[in-house]
Amino acid sequence: MAMRQTPLTCSGHTRPVVDLAFSGITPYGYFLISACKDGKPMLRQGDTGDWIGTFLGHKGAVWGATLNKDATKAATAAADFTAKVWDAVSGDELMTLAHKHIVKSVDFTQDSNYLLTAGQDKLLRIYDMNKPEAEPKEISGHTSGIKKALWCSDDKQILSADDKTVRLWDHATMTEVKSLSFNMSVSSMEYIPEGEILVITYGRSIAFHSAVSLEPIKSFETPATINSASLHPEKEFLVAGGEDFKLYKYDYNSGEELESYKGHFGPIHCVRFSPDGELYASGSEDGTLRLWQTVVGKTYGLWKCVLPEEDSGELAKPKINFPETTEEELEEIASENSDSIYSSTPEVKA
Repeated sequence: MAMRQTPLTCSGHTRPVVDLAFSGITPYGYFLISACKDGKPMLRQGDTGDWIGTFLGHKGAVWGATLNKDATKAATAAADFTAKVWDAVSGDELMTLAHKHIVKSVDFTQDSNYLLTAGQDKLLRIYDMNKPEAEPKEISGHTSGIKKALWCSDDKQILSADDKTVRLWDHATMTEVKSLSFNMSVSSMEYIPEGEILVITYGRSIAFHSAVSLEPIKSFETPATINSASLHPEKEFLVAGGEDFKLYKYDYNSGEELESYKGHFGPIHCVRFSPDGELYASGSEDGTLRLWQTVVGKTYGLWKCVLPEEDSGELAKPKINFPETTEEELEEIASENSDSIYSSTPEVKA
């Protein structure tokens, strides 16, 4: 029996949400961080979207955000020419890393000892978190601003994407191993450690490549320009979103479109699966994050599936176990709470 997808809407941001990232699964669950042009990255409980804290300190749009594996540290990349590292438990700023141009991307190694940054100055920088006063290692070679940079292959290699090029670098020798060129702008890049898969979006295409060799695996075409895509941890499904405000879900093996949902009121800039694969999060031009169930109707987080009485004749439908709130009410609540959220000291509870 068909069930209706009911996304959870996470309000609080006042400008477009341009990046998001999940932590790994910790003893306290998993967490979600969002980057927004309002300059105030937010931390949330990953399975419910509940707001935990806001990191205050950037003086410009925040373009990138990430959490380390155990959600004890956060890093953000911003238009104020800095990357910042935060204590994700207390909300305290730990360090500010000055750059010469806008910073677009941040990524921790698995042991959290190094931070990779990249941005408009076309350089990759590697900072030693145990030696904050030391100068970073720099890797040059990109010919335009870098949009995304990620550790891969157990932190032995680095993947980076600029306007129309994806490059693979060796960490030890700081040299380029291989590169891919595209005939249009690369909009996003995701690295899947299990299976060493690289997910790249450009135009209406979603391409899968080996993260080790950059050799192509497969590619899908979509009905609209795609800004972001994410592969399910079990590699069963793929979700993508873009300029037509819709989220698409595909079968990874066959490429068949399984579902599509229109829930946002603006283009979708980022989409990611949770570490357990039970949900995926999307961030949009409309200033909201939304959480979507991978399997609609399953009881999980704030979703509760209420089955009908046997003889009632009612259709089974998922219900969220809090009173329904309209978009207008959510916007009103966000407006009322914005002052208290942003003026308070960031407090993060695990």
